[in-house]
Amino acid sequence: MRIRTTWKQWLIAWFCAAAVLTGGHAGAQGPGTPPPDARALLLKMATLLGSTQRLSVTVHGAYDATQDSGQKIEWNEVRTLTLQRPDRLRLEAEKSNGARSLVVFDGKQISAFDEAGRVYAQTEQPGGVDETLVYLVRDLGIRLPLAVFFVSRLATELDRRVKSVTYVEKTGILGEPAHHLIGQTDSVNFQVWIADGERPLPQRIVLTYPAASGQPQFRAQFSAWNLAPEPAAALFTFTPPADSSRIPFAAAVASTAAARKGARP
Repeated sequence: MRIRTTWKQWLIAWFCAAAVLTGGHAGAQGPGTPPPDARALLLKMATLLGSTQRLSVTVHGAYDATQDSGQKIEWNEVRTLTLQRPDRLRLEAEKSNGARSLVVFDGKQISAFDEAGRVYAQTEQPGGVDETLVYLVRDLGIRLPLAVFFVSRLATELDRRVKSVTYVEKTGILGEPAHHLIGQTDSVNFQVWIADGERPLPQRIVLTYPAASGQPQFRAQFSAWNLAPEPAAALFTFTPPADSSRIPFAAAVASTAAARKGARP
């Protein structure tokens, strides 16, 4: 059966869409009700995350890769993070193509395992969770989106980095009531949805990189938050599988090569 749409139906549909886009959020807080303090909400979330001594969470992430043609491809991944301050961390990841990886910090060393290649790397690492997250990203070049969300000084970092933050609306479509905020740092535009109530945990975040070609985005959905897990000690212990091979970290290889050429560290 052929479906026909008259110009009147199109006009009605257009007006309905316009009403949603332009007027649907205007009364989100009710007439005359001032919006909550967006920065206070953001820092309340950050204080909770930074002060929590044990936690676990699953993050469903998606990020854009802009092609030479200008077209974007979305890649997806799932990460499960478990931490126990001051010095235990476990990160499990699975990409959309099925590739799995594992990073474990046991308080003394970092171990990274690639399941597909059956290879692992290890390096000594003094310090705690905060120092390890920084070392993984800055020195080892391991891609860890939202790593800053899990350092104890998160509130200080966000207060310093966030130049502006604005309240958008309160919504319940993410599973529980949440506050939708938008903001900017020097390099990133962000949106974050923070759960309402005494546990202001992030539910969703969108990062946009305006200076990058194609303005790519990173998107993440948080689920299965647990602020009092009881992980077994074995969870933070890495035992290489019998059929795996040890390789150096790529960053360590680069540093060694640079040192041989007389380059400054």
